[in-house]
Amino acid sequence: FFTDAVSGVVNGDVYQESNGPTNSPAAISQVDRLQSEPESIRKWREEQKERLEQLDANSRKQEAEWKEKAIKELEEWYARQDEKLQKTKASNRAAEEAFVNDAEDVFPGTEWERVAQLCDFNPKSSKQAKDLSRMRSVLISLKQAPLVR
Repeated sequence: FFTDAVSGVVNGDVYQESNGPTNSPAAISQVDRLQSEPESIRKWREEQKERLEQLDANSRKQEAEWKEKAIKELEEWYARQDEKLQKTKASNRAAEEAFVNDAEDVFPGTEWERVAQLCDFNPKSSKQAKDLSRMRSVLISLKQAPLVR
């Protein structure tokens, strides 16, 4: 790592600071250094600069493509969520309407059928994490031998 007060070389790149007036001998020495640089190194610098510009352009293009793809995926996700919400609302409305209709049709002696409709007695299809086996057994035993009033 080497620097002058006016000009310097950092990592092989020659630059000139612009923090004030430049003196011409330093500028001339910089031009001499560039001219005395071998042709192969100068050519390599130019090729490296072109390669880096190409990589930068490719990365900007790829970033734009990723942003477009992300926007499309987000729009699709919102559409799926909205569709799922509409389906859930429709099924909830239908279930509520069926529940209200069933609540109006109360006949004596059909209490256990109504309880059985509201309870899920199949332990494998239950989505709950809690163990409801004792509650199931209590309801079944009450159905078979009801309490005497």
